[in-house]
Amino acid sequence: MGRRIDFYDDPAALRPNSLVPSVNVVVTNEAGDILMIRRSDNDNWAVPGGAIDLGESLPDAAVREMLEETGIKCEVTGLVGTYTDPKHVILYTSDGEARQEFSIVLTGRAVDGEPTPSDESREVRWIPRDEVFSLSMDRSMRLRIGHFLEGASNPYIG
Repeated sequence: MGRRIDFYDDPAALRPNSLVPSVNVVVTNEAGDILMIRRSDNDNWAVPGGAIDLGESLPDAAVREMLEETGIKCEVTGLVGTYTDPKHVILYTSDGEARQEFSIVLTGRAVDGEPTPSDESREVRWIPRDEVFSLSMDRSMRLRIGHFLEGASNPYIG
């Protein structure tokens, strides 16, 4: 498996050669804990997500990615925001893809399943809200989770 390397406003980053619509989902349980994964490709913690496939809706992609990466089935409940900062470039070393950030972050509620790691997730855990930022994660993920935790009445657009 290749690695994922996130760059932000970094002259060492490759020039982007792709733009892929993707989705992340902040799913909570009844206690309000957030479901997080420890990514296999960079060892950082994140909320689950991935590319939207052709012929797939945004909510369908969110539910699929959540189930694939965590073993948890979810129901989409809302929108945190859009994240399209061209200064954020993601390098996938397996094929040299340098992707410009394009992610829509949704909220969801867990409806079934048990946290189960996958090829994409080394660990899957419910994390109490007050412990989330003690985990190692990319700045873009901190931003997204921070917007969720702020609970703003309008989605972030950036």
